[in-house]
Amino acid sequence: MSKTVLIFDLDDTICKEIDYLKSAYREIAIFLASKTSTTSEAIFNTMFGFYETKQNAFDLILNQYKVEGVSALDLVQIYRNHEPSIAISEEIQELLIRLKEKTFKTGLITDGRSVQQRSKLKALNLIEYFDDIIISEEFGSEKPSLKNFEYYLKKYGSNLNYFYIGDNTKKDFIAPNQLGWTSVCLKDNGQNIHKQDFDIPEFQKPKYIIENLLAVEALI
Repeated sequence: MSKTVLIFDLDDTICKEIDYLKSAYREIAIFLASKTSTTSEAIFNTMFGFYETKQNAFDLILNQYKVEGVSALDLVQIYRNHEPSIAISEEIQELLIRLKEKTFKTGLITDGRSVQQRSKLKALNLIEYFDDIIISEEFGSEKPSLKNFEYYLKKYGSNLNYFYIGDNTKKDFIAPNQLGWTSVCLKDNGQNIHKQDFDIPEFQKPKYIIENLLAVEALI
């Protein structure tokens, strides 16, 4: 029997957070188009332009198109609660199937609001691939807290080989490194929301850096 417990991050590891953002912006654009004479495509492009220049897209889009009776908070609610139109490749789906078959347990540790993270998992049909799912809002703490990782140690024991695959060099690898796990960083392909910095203290650095998620299979 395998003694490997393989635990993933979600955003910018299994799926791209930018895809969720674009999905939400499209939903918001459709909503705003119904209240203006502008097409949803034009609104989406304008909003995404604000995002790319690191501006407040919600306030600016409402101001630009003079939308009355709608607040930035209304747009935030659409962003958080919409049903995302996102996908992962068939190649990654097949990888997750193989990894689940090869390992003792598979899990997820992700930071974020429950409604958003659950909607991503549902849209991507990912729930079946994981034995345990830890979402920070539901669990009560977020990375780099040890608690989120110690959940697995308490449930499955310390005499197993634990791997954590993430992407955020500021927080993802601190706890697994401290616990003696094998930490693996998926390198940013240029689309990550949170940019990576490897000029960091040793305790934050991953043990391995991989260019493609498929490389995980060779490590376990």
